[in-house]
Amino acid sequence: MDIKQIVTDLTRMEHGFKQIMLAGDEVLGTAGLDHYLIATGLLTEEGYQARMLGTYMLGLLAPTARRALTTLRETVVLDVNWRVHEMLAKAFDYYCAGIGYQDAIIDIESWLSDPDPKLNRAVIEGLRIWTGRPYFKDHPEVAVAMISVHRAAGSEYLRKSVGNALRDIRKKHPDLVEQEVAGWNISDQKVAFTASLTRKR
Repeated sequence: MDIKQIVTDLTRMEHGFKQIMLAGDEVLGTAGLDHYLIATGLLTEEGYQARMLGTYMLGLLAPTARRALTTLRETVVLDVNWRVHEMLAKAFDYYCAGIGYQDAIIDIESWLSDPDPKLNRAVIEGLRIWTGRPYFKDHPEVAVAMISVHRAAGSEYLRKSVGNALRDIRKKHPDLVEQEVAGWNISDQKVAFTASLTRKR
């Protein structure tokens, strides 16, 4: 398999995730390769498309290779390109789906409690719509509580994610989200900003 050619082809693409995911599936479906080594190598490429490919692969490897999850958390999060961070969110969700969302709660909580807002956002964005996911579908209150932890985050980028995720949940569980938001201190401008997003359509 010619990884360099795959990277070259991907760098000609400016939009979308589909081709990157198809390329990742092709590489991971090829036996006899060190998939982790290839994925981590892709993270060092100049083109963001290659780094997205590596990130996607790590997300699929993570359920059976803990070091892949560690690489997502410690290396991919440092990437400067927002598109790579969008793929990081998808990669984290692939990991959670792979081991089961209930079994992933310890990692979800760990990433949400990390001081890096980019990791926090990766979880909140990756699992949207939370209550469409197994376990959280039956326990929406857990999802609301986890997401709401960052209602006063210093990062507006993160607070937007919090508000939007709660708005998603409000569509099926309006009383639950309303009860949560009613307990917030909206005299704090950051909290008030997040609360306003939970109601916007």
